Amino acid sequence: MSLKNKKIILSEQDIPKQWYNIQADLPAPLEPAFNSRTGKIATKDDLCQIFPEEIVEQEVSRERWIDIPEEVRDIYKIWRPSPLIRATNLEKFLDTPAKIYFKNEGVSPSGSHKSNSAVAQVYYNKKAGTKRIATETGAGQWGSALAMACKMFGIECVVYMVKVSFQQKPYRKSLMQVYGANVYASPSTQTEAGRKILEKDPDCSGSLGIAISEAIEDVITHENAKYSLGSVLNHVAMHQTVIGLEAKKQMEIAGDYPDIVIACLGGGSNFSGMAFPFIMDKINGTHKNLRAIAAEPSACPKLSKGVYAYDYGDLSGFTPAFKMYTLGHTFMPSAIHAGGLRYHGASPLVSAIVKEKLAESVVVKQREVFEAAVTFARCEGILPAPESSHAIKVAIDEALKAKEEGKAKTILFNLSGHGHFDLTAYEQYLSGQIQDCDYSEEEVQKALKDLPKVNI
Repeated sequence: MSLKNKKIILSEQDIPKQWYNIQADLPAPLEPAFNSRTGKIATKDDLCQIFPEEIVEQEVSRERWIDIPEEVRDIYKIWRPSPLIRATNLEKFLDTPAKIYFKNEGVSPSGSHKSNSAVAQVYYNKKAGTKRIATETGAGQWGSALAMACKMFGIECVVYMVKVSFQQKPYRKSLMQVYGANVYASPSTQTEAGRKILEKDPDCSGSLGIAISEAIEDVITHENAKYSLGSVLNHVAMHQTVIGLEAKKQMEIAGDYPDIVIACLGGGSNFSGMAFPFIMDKINGTHKNLRAIAAEPSACPKLSKGVYAYDYGDLSGFTPAFKMYTLGHTFMPSAIHAGGLRYHGASPLVSAIVKEKLAESVVVKQREVFEAAVTFARCEGILPAPESSHAIKVAIDEALKAKEEGKAKTILFNLSGHGHFDLTAYEQYLSGQIQDCDYSEEEVQKALKDLPKVNI
């Protein structure tokens, strides 16, 4: 198998100058967010209580292209454009006629795609005079990215890290602290929300929904403080489209276009970033047969097993209710090692796109994910994050399917982050300790009973 260039590198001048906002191209507008406290549709003023105004404007905008500030692009130059790599060794190992490409977002200083939105969000907070930013993090990629961005712009950073990941990934916590952040295991004793949960369950392993509640409470109880979210919301999905926009340029240089685009799905930021610029081509009819696949863990499969309904983004109901695929905001997923995917709901944008059948979801199990990760590492030399490895598993499955069908398909997936802080998980897999975790239908049905009552 010959290939002139294994990786395609763009110049800094090719960093996108605008983010792509898929809201402009949706078949129908998103359902509005709902403020359960007022019983009315959430307003910009409601959102401005926790986000800076320019972020709120991006959240509700239906403009197709939003300019990226030069200050943000200058920082992007530290790691962007990220390389597009042809996985030739993996192709050879699988003996597949498929071509497999991946975008390596693990080259960012924080080790994942999360830096793309962190820098943008902190920039807008700095402009608005914010002194303190509070956030949550699952596996720690988002917390690391925000801590780095806050240090660059001189803003205090407070991170509530889901307890199971806090314990499994201590060096993620250390990296955040190197960047100057204060990091707490969530549920914590720092907030009323955390204390209430610990009273009921002192051994609670935490969830992103709990950590979000704590971060928002932190914002409400401190002056000049704002909240920052690493996934789910529209502006975050938009910031991440630099990934797919670069990938389109790189695929053009390769003289190719993907038949299948794949990314893992937690809240939806990295799937949005990779897939949305390509789904634009599906919507406008230039590539009608494109398949966009969101890879979900069997422990938390909201797109595949959840309901499309209004739900809160956090456990305590501090956030507005959004229309999305959800397992219920009180759902407590298993303590899987892909901590960044342990979230009960999917981005409203991703949910709407799946509802319109512009994208699909696939569920994979934890052990087969690590098997795929080890195969990839041994073929391509890059240790992937457990989250990213969900996409690798689906890419391998699709490549083998192409082999069975005798079809030369082009597969593109997002390697959203490296796994250097996940070696404990790899050690457990290699020693046979990793177990599959399926979601409990009984627990999901119990959580769905707590969905907010919305009358719009």
